[in-house]
Amino acid sequence: MSVGRVVVVGAGLAGLRTAEELRRAGFDGELTLIGAEPHLPYDRPPLSKEVVRGEQDDVTLKPAEFFEEQRIDLRLGVAATGVDTGARAVTLADGSTVDYDHLVVATGLVPRRIPGLAELGGVHVLRSFEDAMTLRSELAPDRTALIVGAGFIGCELAASMRARGMNVILIEPQPTPLASVLGERIGGLVARLHREEGVDLRTGVGLTALLGEGRVTGAVLSDGTEVAADLVVIGIGSVPVTELLDGSGVQVAEPRAGGGVLADECGRTSDPNVWAVGDVAAWRHADGHRRVEHWTNAGDQAKALALALIGADAPAGPGQVPYFWSDQYNVKIQALGEPSATDTVHLIRDDGRKFLAYYERDGILVAVVGGGLAGAVMKTRAKIASGVPITEVLEAAGV
Repeated sequence: MSVGRVVVVGAGLAGLRTAEELRRAGFDGELTLIGAEPHLPYDRPPLSKEVVRGEQDDVTLKPAEFFEEQRIDLRLGVAATGVDTGARAVTLADGSTVDYDHLVVATGLVPRRIPGLAELGGVHVLRSFEDAMTLRSELAPDRTALIVGAGFIGCELAASMRARGMNVILIEPQPTPLASVLGERIGGLVARLHREEGVDLRTGVGLTALLGEGRVTGAVLSDGTEVAADLVVIGIGSVPVTELLDGSGVQVAEPRAGGGVLADECGRTSDPNVWAVGDVAAWRHADGHRRVEHWTNAGDQAKALALALIGADAPAGPGQVPYFWSDQYNVKIQALGEPSATDTVHLIRDDGRKFLAYYERDGILVAVVGGGLAGAVMKTRAKIASGVPITEVLEAAGV
């Protein structure tokens, strides 16, 4: 089939992987990659760890030569602001337009904000390289940071700041860190890890107001207490960037349903010439449309989308088992499968720091989560993929 010109909007991991996979799949036509940031496509996971700690400055995924060799027209530092599906054209912030035959939306996320807070210096979010560098400039021993939200970003930043000798107050409205992702039982083990490392972790509490004139000096928490802080980081999740599709007719999920661009199991949206991939994309799954905000998912989706876009058949075989990880202190927390807070959790190992847990749903092993036990986690991949009964793996584990 004739594909024509492909334009990918969003030069993060998902957009880059889509361009790579299109070339790998044999697409030889015009290929344009548009990014709002001025940087070459870069890796985001190190931002909350090595970059903010000052251990790494270059997180570029591919050098400039790669885009020349692959004949990818790379346009950086200009955001896409609109899409005309009738004319098949993307409008950019500089007023120019780019025509397409197929458009891939890979615009990712922006940090969620807390409405009504005072506009003060020293208050940060973390999504971009600039965010990380700005935050890094404020880290110093014995300063106090208030981190709002004990999700993955909040927990990783707490660990990074403790490594820099800072005092850290980490607050979370849920009963434990990562409760909505890993459940309260495993979230409790994460809480233990942070408290052992000296973090002042306060759960069941949120942020009510910021204190200070010009620059933040503290905050009022939802339980009425006041805390002093030299800087504040808001890490309460992110929202998909879909504004460029306003008025385009391309279907977007309601915010209460998680938002994102609605797409089928290969990334095709309600418009057959518009596709969506990565964090912004709500792909169709057996249980409905949902977004998956994990690093490995971007590559898996990009491969499936590229093959579908050029009309090639996807390779036969079992689907990928979802995988994600988080580095906190010297413990790598890894998850295979799709754990849910409502699953039955079987704690297989726990030595006070490292742990291994099996997640059961309807009598089946659906996920494994471990801290500091990479081998034990990874060897369960085939079992999760085949949906083995939980009794079988528990018996094998001697439980």
